[in-house]
Formats: sequence, C-alpha cells, structure tokens
Amino acid sequence: MPSADAASSRAANADGPRVLVIEDDPHLVELLSYNLEAAGFAVATAPDGEEGWLCVLEDPPDLAIVDWMLPELSGIELCRRLRRRKDTRNLPIIMLTARSEEGDRVRGLETGADDYVTKPFSPRELIARIHAVLRRVRPALHGETLTAGDIMLDPVAHKVRRNGREIHLSPTEFRLLRHLMEHPGRVFSREQLLDAVWGLDSDIEIRTVDVHIRRLRKALNAPGEADPIRTVRAAGYAFDLSPTDGPA
Repeated sequence: MPSADAASSRAANADGPRVLVIEDDPHLVELLSYNLEAAGFAVATAPDGEEGWLCVLEDPPDLAIVDWMLPELSGIELCRRLRRRKDTRNLPIIMLTARSEEGDRVRGLETGADDYVTKPFSPRELIARIHAVLRRVRPALHGETLTAGDIMLDPVAHKVRRNGREIHLSPTEFRLLRHLMEHPGRVFSREQLLDAVWGLDSDIEIRTVDVHIRRLRKALNAPGEADPIRTVRAAGYAFDLSPTDGPA
C-alpha cells in the first residue's frame, strides 16, 4: 500500500475532479498542488512510478499528471501498464517532462498519453489542457449529457431517461449511475464505490452498495431491456451497456 508520505490526502475540494500528480520533484509538486487546488481540483500525489501505480489501482483519479523521468518506474512504463489494464486503459493521462524533442513527444503520445506538456510550463496552460482532456473523455464533469445505448443522464438537470421515459432516482442512485457511466467497462469494488459515491469519511456499510445497485437496476430496467450493470464475482460492478444495446 502507498505510504502516508507517498500519497497526499484529498484536498478540501472533495467534489472537484480528482487529479493524481506523479512527480519526484517536491518543489514542483507543491507548485502543481497549489495551482490545481486553486482551480477547484482535489489533488493527491505520489513521488515515484510504483507508488503512482498503486495509488491509481486503489483509488482511481479522474486524471493523472505523470512525469517521464520517475524513480522506480518511468512515466512511459507506467503509462504502458495503465493502458494494458482494462480498468485503467481509459484513464486520462497528461505527460509532464523536460524532454521536448519531437521524437519524445511522439513516443509519449503513442505510449498512451492524452497530452504532452514540456517543462518549463505555465500552470495556467496546464490547467487549460486538463480541462480540455476532461471535456473530451469525461464530459459529465463539465455538465455535458452522458449517453450509453438508450440511457441518457443529464448532470445539470439531474435527470435520467431511458427509451424516452424518465427514470426517477434518489440522489445517491443518481451519483452511483453517473459514476459508473463516466467509466464504462471499468470494474469498481464495493469499497471504491463507497469512496466515490458516499465519500471517504462515510460510515456506510459495504452491503449498502449492493442495496443501491439493486434499486438502481429496478429503476433502470423495464421488461425486455438489457441490464447495463454487470456484477463481477468477487470483484464488484461495472457499467457495460454498449451503444447498440437496447430492448431484447
């Protein structure tokens, strides 16, 4: 498990997008953390690639900022690892590095980085790039409607529709569905869902997740409709409704 010194606790912006900064320069970490938190992000940090890898597996962020030249495990190899796993292959990654040659940029992007920022950099530009990446891969974080198959979720109006009918959900069920739809195909353990939907400081029991999953399924699924929530034995739950799925 990551040590207490390896990963910082979440910032006070608990409802903001969560950014994991994987960087071994403490001064740069301080600069990034200050500017990201001021921009409304919740920030966690890791000082090397191995700790960053464990942090992603234990508590997946909304986006990772990864230095290329990291101790223990390079940023390039970390990016390869993340892209090889089904549950992390869609994690937005911004590579942050002093390597500015065209060949390095191409290598970073081909390895799986969504964007590539060279040092020295402008914190303001980096934050703009983070927003651009999140708008592309996590539209609900910017108030855009999520659509999967015949299900539509509007995070601003707080409404869900399926096959044209309105689905009435409790606030908790809405947050649960939104979290699952934002990460299609990713398997979340019950503990991870508790952290993401109820919060790290929640005293809710693990079995509460199963209760809300059952309620969510009951609300979403009319007779003949595909169940978008997949139960993974001994692992958790995933949202797997494809654009072509619909009534059987």
